[in-house]
Amino acid sequence: MTTAEKSAALVVAPGLVTEQGTTTIADVVVQKIAGLATRDVPGVHALGGGAARALGALRDRIPGASASAGQGVAVEVGEKQAAVDLELVVEYGVAIADLARRVRRDVTDAIERMTGLEVVEVNIAVTDVHLADEEPTASDRVR
Repeated sequence: MTTAEKSAALVVAPGLVTEQGTTTIADVVVQKIAGLATRDVPGVHALGGGAARALGALRDRIPGASASAGQGVAVEVGEKQAAVDLELVVEYGVAIADLARRVRRDVTDAIERMTGLEVVEVNIAVTDVHLADEEPTASDRVR
């Protein structure tokens, strides 16, 4: 990564410039904070669209690999503000409007508390509904 690319990926948040120095926050940090805050909300089954989840499932099968905390999360970060786009898979039966309100609140609180950036919007796209596993077991099929 060149110096120009590193500079473009870093943000100076308000309150992080002092006489002792400057603190910078990378976009990926905001992305991970948003992803982790979203996953903690009851009713959220997963993050990401179908292709992202398929890649994540493959990554989970590789020994030593870990799931990406930023999967299904896109952020735009400026000097003082951030915007977040989320792709969610929700659990069947959950009130989506209530879930979206809670996700917005929790993501906004986490980012603002940890980074000092003002979150101007959290856009949510519900891409799927997770149904409980209803596949019959071998003992149910064979008698």
